[in-house]
Amino acid sequence: MTLPPNTDVLVDKATGALAGAAVGDALGGAAEGNTPEAIQQRYGGFIEDRAALQRGLAQRPPHRPLPQGRRAHHRRHAHDLRTRRRVRHRPGPPHRPRRRGAPRAAAHGEKRWIPEFESEALLLHRIFLAEKWLVARLHYGHIDPREAGVGNIVNCGATMYAAPIGIVNAGSPEAAYAEAIDVAGAHQSSYGREAAGVYAAAVAEAMRPGASVESVVATALRLAKDGTRAAIAAVTDAARTVADWRTGLADLRRAVEPFDTVGPNYRAPAMDARIPSRTKAIEELPIALGMLVAARGDYRDAVLGSVNYGRDSDSIAVMAGSIAGALGGLAAVPAAWVEDVSAASRIDVTATGPAMAAVARDVWARDAERAAKVADARTAYAGAAA
Repeated sequence: MTLPPNTDVLVDKATGALAGAAVGDALGGAAEGNTPEAIQQRYGGFIEDRAALQRGLAQRPPHRPLPQGRRAHHRRHAHDLRTRRRVRHRPGPPHRPRRRGAPRAAAHGEKRWIPEFESEALLLHRIFLAEKWLVARLHYGHIDPREAGVGNIVNCGATMYAAPIGIVNAGSPEAAYAEAIDVAGAHQSSYGREAAGVYAAAVAEAMRPGASVESVVATALRLAKDGTRAAIAAVTDAARTVADWRTGLADLRRAVEPFDTVGPNYRAPAMDARIPSRTKAIEELPIALGMLVAARGDYRDAVLGSVNYGRDSDSIAVMAGSIAGALGGLAAVPAAWVEDVSAASRIDVTATGPAMAAVARDVWARDAERAAKVADARTAYAGAAA
């Protein structure tokens, strides 16, 4: 897959964001749930590229196949995109996207290729428990989407499908934050919902021409609340002292640890893990932003740092990869990685970017129409007052 340079900045940034997320997901899945030490032991050192994944192939346990084509989070982006393409306007309350998306996930006859299973299967069989909750509550339980996220485990699930919200609100982090907070209510509460808003805002800022890692971090800190803000501040401060992610993994973990509820053993969460709190945060978003700072915005280093950090490495790599991809465009994402992940996943991971950009432009046109009506009304008010 040889892609020509893209002169449409919106398309380029949107493609970089979504392809960057998909590639990060595929790489990160190889390390998920492990410590940095366990990752290095399994792969004979740091995972530096996809060749390192191949070297570890023979060492993998048979019940944990290497996710060469893993695209779980990218699939969520794609489902959100399909909803956007049908309605082509802002979702408003979480009714539209969640009522359209949940039946798709639960559809009994709609099978898709699942790389981990090496076969076609229902999407519902691939998603995690926090997302199965969404399907059960909305599709089977007929719960009001505005309340469906209450009671779910507080995790990064809602954050994972917020990148398209950031793209649609490119250059307007405040609007992205507000919309993501609204939509995420169908899935999450507390700091899980807050992270979705902050991540969407970070993507929206990264989509802005002229944005930088520092402007993304400043945007996140300006909009984040409570423990989420404190965690982002602590981790990004620590990241500024990191010269190389290879020597800074422990520093970033120490910085986020006071805000993390899961505890030191990711596979055996603490008793009070993932419950609502004003003082805690999901681990993934602060670490992703920290990796971006430590990598000085370089896509490759930000994603590889996220992968080798372990724990929820695929989610961290998705967030870091999408923001770095939005900042640098598709050229920031190594072309060989894009080709490998597309082939293994049986999906062109660059295809959603142009489609998402087209949706964004449709949404902006409708925004302009609404703004014109408001301006006309205000002009009329001014005339009536005179």
